[in-house]
Amino acid sequence: MAAAAAAATTGGLLSLAPSHAPTPSPSFPPFGTSYRRHSRSRRQPRLYPLLAASSVEAGEASYTEPEEALLEALVGVQGRGRAVAPRQLQEVESAVQTLEALQGVPDPTNSSLIEGSWKLIFTTRPGTASPIQRIFVGVDSFRVFQEVYLRTDDPRVVNVVKFSEKVGELAVQAEATIKDGKRILFRFDQAAFTFKFLPFKVPFRLLGDEAKGWLDTIYLSRSGNIRISRGNKGTTFVLQKSADPRQTLLSAISAGTGVKEVIDDLTSSITGVEADLSTLAGEWQLLWASQTEGESWSSVASAGLKDFQTIRDDGQLKNLVTPFPGVSLNARGNVCESRSSNTFRVSMNEGAVQVGGVQFPLATHGEFVMDILYIDNKIRISRLNQHELVHLRIAGRT
Repeated sequence: MAAAAAAATTGGLLSLAPSHAPTPSPSFPPFGTSYRRHSRSRRQPRLYPLLAASSVEAGEASYTEPEEALLEALVGVQGRGRAVAPRQLQEVESAVQTLEALQGVPDPTNSSLIEGSWKLIFTTRPGTASPIQRIFVGVDSFRVFQEVYLRTDDPRVVNVVKFSEKVGELAVQAEATIKDGKRILFRFDQAAFTFKFLPFKVPFRLLGDEAKGWLDTIYLSRSGNIRISRGNKGTTFVLQKSADPRQTLLSAISAGTGVKEVIDDLTSSITGVEADLSTLAGEWQLLWASQTEGESWSSVASAGLKDFQTIRDDGQLKNLVTPFPGVSLNARGNVCESRSSNTFRVSMNEGAVQVGGVQFPLATHGEFVMDILYIDNKIRISRLNQHELVHLRIAGRT
């Protein structure tokens, strides 16, 4: 177990506070100012009000357009990169390359902005990454941090995987040395599991080449809120001091806990845009729906509570549900704007169930009221009659 756990956090990946200092709690940014209604616009919504809402100790965080492009590309990535579509991975890599070329803060290891606690939001994992590292980092319910302390008598880089508040954490501490303006050399010298249900830590040792390495900071934002690093095993890490609230929501959905609470916080305080048919248009994948009992398949298909949904500029709507392999249900209808802001009338008028190559009519007639609680060009949170839904946009206007 010791040897396997030792490989879990090598390559300069995660972090926790050193044993002689208190462990700061990870901070999440405020979700912005109160929700505002804006005049209707045919343009796609911008994300700048949302992404500019974060703050860090160095001051109010602001994002350049290339930084926003990276954060936008990361929305919807599961497992910090474990499951990512090739097109989205290409967008992320392109955004990373752009920022690397821009360089950001000169000589980042000599800047105070590199100090503190960083949350891992994305990592590539080439074949040289350890299998234990891939297991821990790829689980959304685990929170992963890296803390950097270089301006002390005992410079440290400390990696941590927090399993949960009830279970505990894995922490690996390393002696750190600044080699130059970008590179930190490290050697792990302390490692242990700390479980809430045990009165003692479970230490282990790091052996051989797994115990040492280096970490290059290839980009550090001037706001001190985004850092991109590359380890000696070729792995690239994207870290953030204040997490994008949308990614926090998606992590909660993947973990299957606390989703309703995150939605309530987000929709009660975030700055949004007013929705119209132009902002609704596109292809959407359902990620989460509040549970209700006693529903028929036809009502599920009508409401679009499974799988995929397509909305056209003219308001035509199609819901596609695939409950089992070889079986699909689809329902068609229309979305119409109402007199109330961010409220729409949804009318379903036809449907079918297809089993293999045979299709049968399906009664899907129904009227629904859809309130848009939040929408941007990646995420849609809505209330459809008694359901709360979270959709991820997978394609633009249709």
